[in-house]
Amino acid sequence: MIANLGSSGALIATAFAVLAAGGSATDVGLVAAARTVPLIFFLLIGGAVADRLPRHRVMVAANALSCISQGLFALLVLAGEPRLWQMALLAALGGTGQAFFAPASEGMVLASVSGEQAGRAFAVFRMGMNGANIGGAALGGALVAAVGPGWVLAVDSAAFALAAALRAFLDVSGVPERAPGGGMLHDLRDGWREVASRPWLWSVVVQFSLVNAVVSAAEAVYGPLVAEQHLGGPGPWGLALAAFGAGTVGGALLMARVRPRRMLLTGALCVFPLALPSAALAVPLPAAGLTAVMFGTGIAIEVFAVTWMTALHQEIPEEKFSRVSSYDWLGSLAMVPPATALAGPVQDAVGRSAALWGCSAVIVLLTAAVLCVPDIRRLARRTTAEPAAGVPAARAAGATEPDTAAAE
Repeated sequence: MIANLGSSGALIATAFAVLAAGGSATDVGLVAAARTVPLIFFLLIGGAVADRLPRHRVMVAANALSCISQGLFALLVLAGEPRLWQMALLAALGGTGQAFFAPASEGMVLASVSGEQAGRAFAVFRMGMNGANIGGAALGGALVAAVGPGWVLAVDSAAFALAAALRAFLDVSGVPERAPGGGMLHDLRDGWREVASRPWLWSVVVQFSLVNAVVSAAEAVYGPLVAEQHLGGPGPWGLALAAFGAGTVGGALLMARVRPRRMLLTGALCVFPLALPSAALAVPLPAAGLTAVMFGTGIAIEVFAVTWMTALHQEIPEEKFSRVSSYDWLGSLAMVPPATALAGPVQDAVGRSAALWGCSAVIVLLTAAVLCVPDIRRLARRTTAEPAAGVPAARAAGATEPDTAAAE
């Protein structure tokens, strides 16, 4: 949470640091891409490493790398006149750290929870992370305005240092030890087999590779343009994004109390509302309507996120959590850069409204297709502590359960 608090503000500070150095909007995009490309490239390696080594040590090392990159970035900005290639290089180092941190972190969380309270634990975890992201963005924006982007980047570096120090003293005695694998390539193939052998898993990964791409295009490219021309500028758009973040916290609160039996069916149904923000921008709805839509969408997508983590925890062997998580992360991020790059040309070709309606249609069609996968509809929460290692999803879930998705 401490690292997330600082990172959310640092993303804002990075953009304003590029602009303050005389960079253009294109330069801001290049620095953002410099962070994303190594993040995508190293994710699978990061997942394999996190399943071979103690995960908390991988997280400490990743935090240390992020601390160094953000610290140097802060020094460059505070010293004055940083060059574009320097900022891009340091952003790339930060993306590399995130590539190793994300699978290790998710694997650590999944491995630290057991029993029937897993869903509630994941809801509380995500509530803290989402709250940190919201607070970090708000605090970061205020600090950039008050003291400048360089000092915000310095604060982020200190946050990573503190997070690394705290994680170094984690008590991991309750986490089972893992036998060493047969080599990096063997581990990567083994992780791929875990994903490919479960239709419910790879179908959702494929779904979100495209869903995240069109959502990113709508929010990063079309949303600000609609806000500028129809909603009154960046203020209403920022409020709508904040409402989405508040909705995710509300969704986590809901999932701390509700435990749907048909986990993935419930989660998949909650992806449909993700089509609403693009539709609201296509109309476009007034700022108040868009804010309400974003808040409701935040609740729904957080329900999906918690049910997804619960399903992974139940069905994936502990020693393979990070590898499976890395494939999940890769699927979620791989199509985002080309989608945001193509958003402008698509708008020029078909018009912004048609492009936004297309984004909504893609989400609806993909979600409907995922619901055609039998394991998505049948996967049920187990009430007994039986091992999941190597068990096909439908049999492990007790596919003959008569219930549909309902809160216990």
